[in-house]
Amino acid sequence: MPTVPEAPRRLLQDCCSVFDHQTSGGLCGCCWALRPRYKRLVDNIFPENPEDGLVKANMEKLTFFALSAPEKLDRIAAYLSERLTRELNRHRYGYVCIAMEAMEQLLLACHCQSINLLVESFLSTLRQLLEADRPHLHILATSSFVKFANIEEDTPSYHRSYDFFVSRFSQMCHSDHEDPETQIRIRVSGIRGLQGVVRKTVDDELQVNIWEPRHMEQIVPALLVNLQQSDSSSGSPAEQTEVCFRELLGRAAYGHINNAIKPVLMHLDSHGLWEGRGFAVRCFQIIMFSIQSQHSHLVIQQLLGHLDANSRSSASVRAGIVEVLSEAAVIEATGSVGPTVLEVFNTLLRQLRQSVDYQLTGYYDNAGKYKTTSSQEKTLQDAVIKTIGSFANTLPVYQRSEVMLFIMGKIPVPGIYPALGSPNAGFEGSRMIQVMLLKSLLQVSERYESSNLLSALPSSFLEPLLSFTLMEDPEIRLLVLSILTSLIDRRHNAKKLLPLSGTFDVSELDLKEDRCSRQDNLFMRKHAQRLYRHVYLACKEDSERRHYQALFVLLAVLSVELVNEEVLVDLIQLVLALQELALSNQMSLSVFSRCSLHALCAASLNLLSQLGPPPLLHQYVAQVIESRHKEALYLLPEHILCDEPRLPEDELKVEEALMFNQSEMCKALAGSSYSTHSDRLNIPYTPQLSDEDRLSRRKSIVDTVSLQMDSDFQFSSDPPQKPQTEQITFETLKNTIEDRGPVEEEERRRRMQVMERFQTAPFEEIAAHCGSRISLLYSKLDQVFDLIIRPPPSPSGPSPRRSTPLYEMTFPDLCVY
Repeated sequence: MPTVPEAPRRLLQDCCSVFDHQTSGGLCGCCWALRPRYKRLVDNIFPENPEDGLVKANMEKLTFFALSAPEKLDRIAAYLSERLTRELNRHRYGYVCIAMEAMEQLLLACHCQSINLLVESFLSTLRQLLEADRPHLHILATSSFVKFANIEEDTPSYHRSYDFFVSRFSQMCHSDHEDPETQIRIRVSGIRGLQGVVRKTVDDELQVNIWEPRHMEQIVPALLVNLQQSDSSSGSPAEQTEVCFRELLGRAAYGHINNAIKPVLMHLDSHGLWEGRGFAVRCFQIIMFSIQSQHSHLVIQQLLGHLDANSRSSASVRAGIVEVLSEAAVIEATGSVGPTVLEVFNTLLRQLRQSVDYQLTGYYDNAGKYKTTSSQEKTLQDAVIKTIGSFANTLPVYQRSEVMLFIMGKIPVPGIYPALGSPNAGFEGSRMIQVMLLKSLLQVSERYESSNLLSALPSSFLEPLLSFTLMEDPEIRLLVLSILTSLIDRRHNAKKLLPLSGTFDVSELDLKEDRCSRQDNLFMRKHAQRLYRHVYLACKEDSERRHYQALFVLLAVLSVELVNEEVLVDLIQLVLALQELALSNQMSLSVFSRCSLHALCAASLNLLSQLGPPPLLHQYVAQVIESRHKEALYLLPEHILCDEPRLPEDELKVEEALMFNQSEMCKALAGSSYSTHSDRLNIPYTPQLSDEDRLSRRKSIVDTVSLQMDSDFQFSSDPPQKPQTEQITFETLKNTIEDRGPVEEEERRRRMQVMERFQTAPFEEIAAHCGSRISLLYSKLDQVFDLIIRPPPSPSGPSPRRSTPLYEMTFPDLCVY
């Protein structure tokens, strides 16, 4: 095209304006020389060839004019927008880019006080570019918006809206352009645009509230879609999304956390991303690391509520949510659980209960439509147990004690606590819940560190825990032993004591020992006999190799942590009692259990003899162990408590020389500080019931009546006779109280025998025994009622006996109130 002179070219532009239905500047619009100066300055920045780019010299003149006459900024911006629209309609995209560059330079050059005069025209221009169907125009508009978002404004704007930009940038994040490179560029531009919107609005209360649900429901899913991409290289959508997501969450205040987290949960639900677990965990790791630490408990509460809302979902979904909870608790430091500590654990324990119900029924809905498998539910249960441990590890010591008491109170004990399972779960459901709650308790106790055993093992916790050592289920008994060991083993010596050996040297084990404190001494005085009793009773049942190893570790930890002269002698007495138990013919123990008990005694005495007693005791123990090495390897722990136990070929017979003799041990302790307590070894050990055991609240009415019936039956083997009338005086009561000493001792002994019988006898035998005494109970009640309704003595003599008992008489209506 030939070069057109300047004046005709301007006239041609004015004519084109008329043809394009543009408003000319009156008569001045027909003559370029008479046009307003700002229009001439704007027109001069456009070169004849758009490929030459912006005319920089003329742009500097326009900028100087705008700074000199800021009141003309709105007109300059409006005319620039007009020129851009004209060029856009003509598809002259080179001039469009020049116009946008000019507006950007004006924005950056103007002072903050006058920037509002430019913004409206600038934003309307960006809307036009974003509404076009050209990807490069979208990218251009986004780049300009990001530059505008980085400008700090001092003057607030009351009427500016960014709703369109939130919606358009979110759409760009979902771009599915056929060209992969173009698609990536559009998505990155959309992410950067959202980041610009957040920066522009989040700190200005007068701007649109970007934290409203209608905005968050567009922004968050748009970011998560790009975060799912595997390519996280520099400049990729995933990398840009993570930066934007972290900035968004880092600016969230207390009241905005819930609005930001809900769209995340909805996105993971709608796309089934809980089951994969990898992306869900990564997403919440970003969230927990980005938000302010004092707001972390809000995320935890949102996850817990979402877990309850998905209680009827598949096991894989529930397991995914639980695993995210576990990771969130690990990331956050102390205080992440927030004020509702027990509510967190209550929710997780409720999930365990529901999982047991689903596992037993085979369906995870009430209608029985959706099936589940035991393996899926077990995976969920393991995840819940792990999460309980993760949460407990973030709590201070005193709160962990409360959590352990809370979990203990949830464990179903037949006849004590109500079962947690559904009515259809039955015994198996209660047993499964017992196992899982004890595993949860073990998770909490493994990292529980307390210098005071009185606070770590209070009576309200120790008493129900020890009751599980008498249950028939070996898994439950093993879990209880592990819990006790982890709570008592404060110096982490348990791992050093395995594998078991009868000849190990304590000096080579590098055990950490410390002097027993006053609180520990009080603990042993209060609870030692109860611990010994349950250890002894637990050994009366056939058990596996792991059970005997756990028993040894418990006794060893007690010896190392709490040993003194009195405790050591008591432990030796207990070990000798276990040896007698292994030799007793009354107990129906298998050969393996008897050999394991002998091996347990050897390993325990070998340890105890090296913790302070005179060397003579260790020499004697080593002599017996050496004799076993020569004649009976099956009585040593390394040969019986192993993967391939060595059992005797014939019937088990233990020679005198292979047993530990209590008289020899007393001789070895003579002349030392242990001699004051060594006399106990001459007394056969019998399990003792403490006052707490006898007065335990766990005794039900049926237990009390049954015990009383049994005691009465032992007293009166003859048929009941009619009681003789006796005048009760003060002297009678005084004599009765003074003579109660031997009687109380005899009654205590009988109660212990009866309690032992009711704890060990089968249920059918107890029921038959109680049923046969029902007539005796009625006769006793008749005697009591006869004594109650006997009239007082009359001055006129004894009154005749009533034919009708008083409690069966019918009174007139007027006498009844």
